[in-house]
Amino acid sequence: MKPLALLLALLLAAPAMAQPQPHSLPRSTLPGIGSGDPRRPVEANAAPWRSLGRVQLEVGGRCTGALIGPRLVLTAAHCLVAPRSRALVQPGTVHFLLGYRQGEYVAETRVASYRIGPGFNPATGQPSGADWALLTLAAPMPADRVLPLLRAAPPPRAAAMLGGYQQDRPEVLLADTGCRIIGVQQAESLPMLVHDCAGTRGSSGAPVMVQQGSGWAVAGVASRTSRDVALGYAVPAGSLP
Repeated sequence: MKPLALLLALLLAAPAMAQPQPHSLPRSTLPGIGSGDPRRPVEANAAPWRSLGRVQLEVGGRCTGALIGPRLVLTAAHCLVAPRSRALVQPGTVHFLLGYRQGEYVAETRVASYRIGPGFNPATGQPSGADWALLTLAAPMPADRVLPLLRAAPPPRAAAMLGGYQQDRPEVLLADTGCRIIGVQQAESLPMLVHDCAGTRGSSGAPVMVQQGSGWAVAGVASRTSRDVALGYAVPAGSLP
C-alpha cells in the first residue's frame, strides 16, 4: 500500500452509520469529528441544505439523504440495514422527511422501492464502494429542491461541504462548510472519494457537495468515517448508475 492508503485503512475502520436512537455523548467520544469541531447548525430551508432530509426506519435508525430527483433520494446502503437483524428492511418501512428540523418538515413520504450497490453485504457493510442506495419515493417532492450529481471526481483540495442529522444534534442539520476533497483511493478494488469533512454517526448517506457554477452538486455519498479525526470516505457520484 502507498502511505496514504495505509493511513486510511487504519483510520477508516467504521461506517459513518445510521443513528439508532437519540442520546447525547461528549464530542470527544464521537468518531469523525476530531479535536476541533468545525460543524455548525445550518438553515434547513436555505440552499443547498434544502435538498436534504432524514431517512427514517420504522424499526429504528436514521440517516441523511439528498433529493437528486423529484422521486429519487440518494443515501448509503447501510442506512437500510435493520439494527438488530442486520438484514435489509422492506422499502415501505422507510420514510423520507425533506427539510426536517425539530419535528417539522417540508414533505414526507414512504419509499416505494430502492436499489443498492451491486455486491453490497448488509451483514458486513462491505464493500465500501457499493455502499450507496437510490430510494424511489412513493410521492414526488418539490422539483426545485433537486441537487445535481457531479459525474467526474473533483480535483484534490477542491472546497467541499458535508451536513447531516448527526448523533449529538439529530433534530437539526449540522454541517462542516469549510472542508476539502483529498482525492480518490481504491477500497476493495472500488473507487472511493476521500475528504476531510467532519461528520459523525447519522451523517451516513449525506452528500459531500462541491461547487458547480453558481450552485452546489453532489460529489459523493458519505459512507465511512475515521475513529479519531475529521476524515472520511464517500462513494463517488460518478460510480452511480
